[in-house]
Amino acid sequence: MIDKQKIETYNNLNHWQNFRLRLVGEGILVGLFSGCIVGFFRYVLNYADVWREMLYDFLGTVSVIYVSGVVALFLLLAFILSRLVAYEPLSAGSGIPQVKGNILGLYKTVWWRIIWSKLLGGILGIGAGLSLGREGPAIQLGAMAGQGFSRFLGRTRMEERYLISSGAGAGLAAAFNAPLAGVIFTLEELHKNFSVVVLLPSLAAALTSTIISRIFFGHDTIFLFPDLSRFPVQYLPYLALLGACLGLLGAFFNYCLVKSSDFYKLPFFKNNFMRIALPLMLAIPLGFYLPQVLGGGNKLVDSLVTMHFSLQLLLVFLVCKFAFTMLSYGCGVPGGFFLPMLVVGALSGNILGSVLVNLGLVAPYYRTHVIIFAMAGFFSASVRAPITGIILIMEMTASFKHLVPLAIVAVFSYVVAELCHSKPIYDSLLQKALIKDKTDMCNMEKGCTRNVIELSVESGSFIEGKMIKNVPWPEHTLLVDVKRGDEDIVPSGNTRIVAGDYLYVLTDTANCQRVRELLEK
Repeated sequence: MIDKQKIETYNNLNHWQNFRLRLVGEGILVGLFSGCIVGFFRYVLNYADVWREMLYDFLGTVSVIYVSGVVALFLLLAFILSRLVAYEPLSAGSGIPQVKGNILGLYKTVWWRIIWSKLLGGILGIGAGLSLGREGPAIQLGAMAGQGFSRFLGRTRMEERYLISSGAGAGLAAAFNAPLAGVIFTLEELHKNFSVVVLLPSLAAALTSTIISRIFFGHDTIFLFPDLSRFPVQYLPYLALLGACLGLLGAFFNYCLVKSSDFYKLPFFKNNFMRIALPLMLAIPLGFYLPQVLGGGNKLVDSLVTMHFSLQLLLVFLVCKFAFTMLSYGCGVPGGFFLPMLVVGALSGNILGSVLVNLGLVAPYYRTHVIIFAMAGFFSASVRAPITGIILIMEMTASFKHLVPLAIVAVFSYVVAELCHSKPIYDSLLQKALIKDKTDMCNMEKGCTRNVIELSVESGSFIEGKMIKNVPWPEHTLLVDVKRGDEDIVPSGNTRIVAGDYLYVLTDTANCQRVRELLEK
């Protein structure tokens, strides 16, 4: 089986154009599969939001005995969620770190187990009001759809990784009605290069899943912002200050999120049931007194535009949403923090925008603009993927006039987060998960010890300008192909590597990350 995989991999490399065209067709099918799964997920969560609002409206009109029934129900949900996480640990949390680990070959996954457990766990946890988002689960659901499609067709591991990536981008596109953001997320965050062989199937998958999503949910953007005028040039310097503040907040958000699971190591929490029960119990009083912080938070962002909140109430929203997100994510139930992170960014932007307005630096009309820019800045500071953040916010708010101010805030927030030595959140979470699980060769894909991975050589890379024989490759690593533009180079020891090359490296699964780091020095 391994020999057959190697032969098929070399055949794909030798017939590169046909391989790329085939991936486009497969990307369409992966997008169709992903769009249906994520569409179902969105559909059920929409009804869960309606049900939750009706439940708390009803509880406000009846005796307290009914509240005890809700407590019992939520304790039952905590038990079910704890069993789901024990059944399939890789379905816990956001899912995006797991997808990154899957692409690197660090996890052995059973795609159908993750799909059904992630669906059920996400619906129960987010539907009950935990401050979690649908986008992380949607990305993992899409990725597993891509893996399932690959396993069904018996594709090679190299091809499977492209299909997993395509499915992940399709999941994000379907979750947020944002096809371009899905593609850029795949390129910038998952693969960290702009390879055409990654781009084409990802674009095909994202467009297909978006069409499926729009059939069921229409063409409306996720956030309902009015058509805003262009941001005045004289206000642009203030955006540098906004970006700097968001960089600090984003670094603090990352630190707290990575440490959030440590809170549940206190002796009081003896098992997963108790860990999950705490945020679910907190969701009940929040549902009565501060329902805006429950769930993902779409409606809270919309209300920032249509309603005027005092600065004190905005601070209450921010602190409670931030804290409840940490408790909800730290307990380990299936659910992401992508959307709550954007909500925290929007609240921060509203507060900072109000300060600018109160100081007379910005006209009140442009406070809404600042909210939009702040979401991109906060995303850039946390995820460290500024292009994805800019395009995502433009697609989620239809703010296509504001590319320059969005970019200014994203760049300054990125730089400040870097100066704070804050690591990208998904990389940090993956690293922590690997340390926690003590991942080594016994946890990696058994029977899949050799993989062909694609790497791009950037200008200034450690290996740029070096001959292949002078590169300190890890043990059991072989460079099997070099693609330079339209030219296909059969590598030899004297082949000199130049910026812009795409390298196809055969290596042990354990060495995949080391090889990637070699290019990033």
